[in-house]
Amino acid sequence: MDRQQEQPLIGESPVFLEVLERVSRVAQLNRPVLVIGERGTGKELIAARIHYLSPRWDRPFVKLNCAALAESLLETELFGHEAGSFTGATRRRLGRFELANEGSLFLDELAVTSDRVQEKVLRVIEYGELERVGGNDTIRTDVRIIGATNEDLPALAEEGKFRADLLDRLAFDVITLPPLRERREDILPLASHFAVKMSGELKLELFAGFSESARDLLLDYAWPGNVRELKNVVERAVYTSLGDDEPISDINFDPFDSPWRPGGAVDADPAGAMGSAPTEAYDFKDYVQNMEIELLQAALKRCRFNQKKTAEFLGMTYHQLRGYLRKYELTDTEEG
Repeated sequence: MDRQQEQPLIGESPVFLEVLERVSRVAQLNRPVLVIGERGTGKELIAARIHYLSPRWDRPFVKLNCAALAESLLETELFGHEAGSFTGATRRRLGRFELANEGSLFLDELAVTSDRVQEKVLRVIEYGELERVGGNDTIRTDVRIIGATNEDLPALAEEGKFRADLLDRLAFDVITLPPLRERREDILPLASHFAVKMSGELKLELFAGFSESARDLLLDYAWPGNVRELKNVVERAVYTSLGDDEPISDINFDPFDSPWRPGGAVDADPAGAMGSAPTEAYDFKDYVQNMEIELLQAALKRCRFNQKKTAEFLGMTYHQLRGYLRKYELTDTEEG
């Protein structure tokens, strides 16, 4: 049985612990639940926790990504079909609702479903009944629905893009997952978990940890892809440091970042950022100093405050860059 041990829920921030407490409470009730959150926040893991903490824990936990199928296929996947109901339907097929009988059905990306599918889902929730595509027999099923989306369902309902009556039935309780940027206390524990796991996968003897600058980078990043993005970034960092016994210091947030990226903007003349010289009298020393500071700050930002990469980008040694940073009192950027 898949008990979701591959990616345990890790976190100690107050907002995350509050979510887990709500999950534990609602899991005991035989009611639909909506899990809302940005991409990569772990909606499927929360849905699995709801199921395995519920009285249905030993029954099927069936999952379906509604966005992965066309409407016609989605309908047959959910409700099944009878033999001969359409070309290629040579035999009866049970749908996910029947397969999840007495268990839970996780419907991800619920917001993309059509009005027809939503109407049939509503009927299952209200009456526990469905009909297979191409069939006339009424099938009874006992399923707990756990829906998930990263969309604003109340707004979609107001616009007529999602059935308001279905939303009312689904929203017995709504678990809204906080984005990773609001769970700052959880970033390093999660990063360490993913790093240790990746080290084991690569058959490394140990994981040497993250340098202070790398920890700062991980903490200061906004994580638009949330936990899923963090996992990818950390695994990439462990992979690229393969064979190095030192703590990881190089964090690459964007694997597409390259001066040769197709269609990417490349500065042909970095010095052009200075623009034209002033036409009136000015203090040459102050002017040059200010421009050097601006160029250093721009390069640091471009290289995500990784000083080794910044030095390479500017065509100087690491120690030369450090000299400039100390000269202009920019050392508070310390690679993070």
